[in-house]
Amino acid sequence: MQDSTAPLRPAVTAEVLGSWRRLAGSFASVGPEVAALFDVGADLLAHGKRLRAAFASAGWRAVGGEPLAAAEVRLGSGLELFQVAALVHDDLMDGSLTRRGRPSAHRQLAAHHDEVGLVGGATRFGEAGAVLLGDLLLVASQTVLDDALGLVGTTAGARGRRLIEEMMSEVTVGQFLDIYAQSAPWADNPAIDVDRARRVIRAKSARYSVEHPLAIGAAMAGADDATLSRLRAVGLPIGEAFQLRDDVLGVFGDPDTTGKPAGDDLREGKRTVLVTLAMTLANETDRLTLRGAVGNPDLGPDDIDRLRAILTSSGALGAVEELIAERYQAGLVALAESGLAPDPQAHIAALASAAIERTS
Repeated sequence: MQDSTAPLRPAVTAEVLGSWRRLAGSFASVGPEVAALFDVGADLLAHGKRLRAAFASAGWRAVGGEPLAAAEVRLGSGLELFQVAALVHDDLMDGSLTRRGRPSAHRQLAAHHDEVGLVGGATRFGEAGAVLLGDLLLVASQTVLDDALGLVGTTAGARGRRLIEEMMSEVTVGQFLDIYAQSAPWADNPAIDVDRARRVIRAKSARYSVEHPLAIGAAMAGADDATLSRLRAVGLPIGEAFQLRDDVLGVFGDPDTTGKPAGDDLREGKRTVLVTLAMTLANETDRLTLRGAVGNPDLGPDDIDRLRAILTSSGALGAVEELIAERYQAGLVALAESGLAPDPQAHIAALASAAIERTS
């Protein structure tokens, strides 16, 4: 099936970068010192798959929204700005070194500190700058989303606004659950850690990656509550499968494709479903190895290979692949029962397949 949203992606990118340039221009009088903040933001905003914009567009068009309407493009742009805001803060909290094949925001700002000869600690400067950059991106996203909401009717705008506020709040709470999970001692009952890992997926990423964009787009195009409920039933399992695939790629992905060093999730100590299932399925020796290694930032290539072997031999990798397939099929069943016309169903199914079968 031809990707009917292909023209949307460059339109969203142009809107994202244009809105960011306009914001930078409005603060040019503050002085040249602040240019680095906007330069780093532009560097990160120029890249990305525009997944959330694509799902928002699918929801918009599924209930009759006009393709490439200003509201559709601005909605997608606002969601992409929000995602990068979340990523900048997430990378800072996780200590991630790279994002989208580029140094993460706090590292870019730390490098700028040294390049221009600032005094004091470069690391602290970079971290403080990343907090502010994430905040500024969040403000930019809200401005663009408000513009999009203003282009639709009052009822549709109110429904869309409620969903946007829900999405933003839930991502923040989910991020806290994620850092809590990384700080919690391993439970005596591994099922507790698996349950928490799955709740992190739903709250932090699955819903805001697929379910919320799909529903927000439909709400802004005039969908009623029943239609929104059916679309959310489609989006949640697909979003869960998407994030589970992301977790697999975080350990087994090709760095040249993913844009992140191999095994970074293990160095960062992420308590993913993949890792927590391995703690359930592995033998005692391998469990002790995992406990001692996950979260060690100094893991080398041989260490990562050893952990990959445990994740595979324990059956955890196979179990996650089965869970991805089950969640994907659940989404397709909900899509078939959604009452949408055949073309929107086919388009959402194609997006779901691309999101789940990806290698980056």
